[in-house]
Amino acid sequence: MADIDHLIIGSGINALVAAAMLSRKGDKVLVIEREDQIGGCMRTDEITLPGFHHDVMAATFVLFITGPAYAALADDLTQHGLEFCRTQHPTAVLRPDGRSLVLTMDRNRNVAKFNAITEGDGDQHAVDVGGIEKDADFLFSLLGQPLWSRGAAMLLAKRVWKHGLNRTKAWFGEALEPARGWLETRYASPDVQALWVPWVLHTGLTPEATYSGQMARVIAFALEAAGAPIVKGGAGQAAQAFASLIRANGGEIRTSTEAARIVTRGGKVIGVETSSGEMIYATNVIASTSPGQLYDELLTGKAVEKVQSEKKFRYGRGNFQLHYALDGPVDWAAEGLADVALIHLADGIDSVSKSSNEAERGMLPVTPTICVGQPSRLDGTRCPDGKSILWLQIPDAPSNIKGDAAGEIKTTGGWDVATREAFADRIEAILEKHIRNFSAIKLKRVAYSPADLERLNINLVGGDPYGGACTLDQFFVWRPAAGQVNNATPIKGLYHIGAATHPGPGLGGGSGFNVAKSLGA
Repeated sequence: MADIDHLIIGSGINALVAAAMLSRKGDKVLVIEREDQIGGCMRTDEITLPGFHHDVMAATFVLFITGPAYAALADDLTQHGLEFCRTQHPTAVLRPDGRSLVLTMDRNRNVAKFNAITEGDGDQHAVDVGGIEKDADFLFSLLGQPLWSRGAAMLLAKRVWKHGLNRTKAWFGEALEPARGWLETRYASPDVQALWVPWVLHTGLTPEATYSGQMARVIAFALEAAGAPIVKGGAGQAAQAFASLIRANGGEIRTSTEAARIVTRGGKVIGVETSSGEMIYATNVIASTSPGQLYDELLTGKAVEKVQSEKKFRYGRGNFQLHYALDGPVDWAAEGLADVALIHLADGIDSVSKSSNEAERGMLPVTPTICVGQPSRLDGTRCPDGKSILWLQIPDAPSNIKGDAAGEIKTTGGWDVATREAFADRIEAILEKHIRNFSAIKLKRVAYSPADLERLNINLVGGDPYGGACTLDQFFVWRPAAGQVNNATPIKGLYHIGAATHPGPGLGGGSGFNVAKSLGA
């Protein structure tokens, strides 16, 4: 007889969403985590100096607060300490020549500002985000719910009935447009183009990738509507709020407990054997893992053959993280950036295309695309009074290094300490050009290469935070494999969730929500 109803492997946001919803239902839930703390990419530590609390990996929760998981759990999580901080200026771009453009959460102001830069660009912005808003029910249901389902079929049928087959076909055709095509044909201003194009990297895509234009429009709508919220006290506090809720519901969480093998019998899951030899029996097992970990390590036997094919699952570019403890507020050379949550240092479509292409070819980019977060401007609890922290994410770092595109950094094929710090120096040199007092206030920096990030989180294969390449052949109904149906596996009672499954990466918690709902939550 099963010891528990649902055993969940891993403790990232999808796992915690599933655990919270199923334990609230009254089911017996156990979460096991191989690391000594829960949260997956939601991790906050004093990695530079005492009193400076850095989000080591993920930081921004816009996908979570705009998704169905938060809608279902918001009141409970708030009672258990989850609180968000935000600014009215969610994002900006800062170009090499010092020109900048800031987005606000006021659409009318954005329209007026964009029109002032180039006549018509503001009106186009209203059309683009207004289009996402108009189609929100259809679009977000399509992006979030199980796609290989009666519900998705009904959704499409209603769309065709309401708009006609040809208009529906046209809608999907426009949704597949690359970001380069969208931006170059709709916006005349290089500043507006530069504001949006870096965001496609945060979806695991590139400016030339199919459907990257639609994903950029979705992000534009979400940022304008919901901002770029961070968790008060750090992303790790979100994990702690989940843990408190799960335990209050009667669920159990064990850290430093590694799943070694998923045990099956007669085509059905019966439990998990841990690395210590303990056998835990469960009616259902929910694995928040990479495909390789699930099918190559935790499962063995003929069941694996049913989901494998000649096509091998591919992982994407790596992430590089850089964190600073600062001795005072940042004095940006450009005006109006002090209270912006996330600032991209990029020149435009071509610069983002070039850096991401270099990374995908295994080269250290000459001029990487840099995302600068200012969490201490939104949340004063992150560091001592009068101090600051900066959170830098570089979403176009190679997982495996073949060389340096600039021919300056000596590489050895991997992310050793010397390579990591030399690349950090390159990033810092770009950052320093835009901050007047940088050298005066810099206290300490800590860098994480893609290899470092994989060591922190086994699901970040090659430092890829998006759970695998997000190209069309590996997304939607084809994620992670064409033969897999939603989050089910060939083993009855075994479910696969996480960034490598639909609805894909980010802090939305969508796959955990979908599986929990399918199990009666």
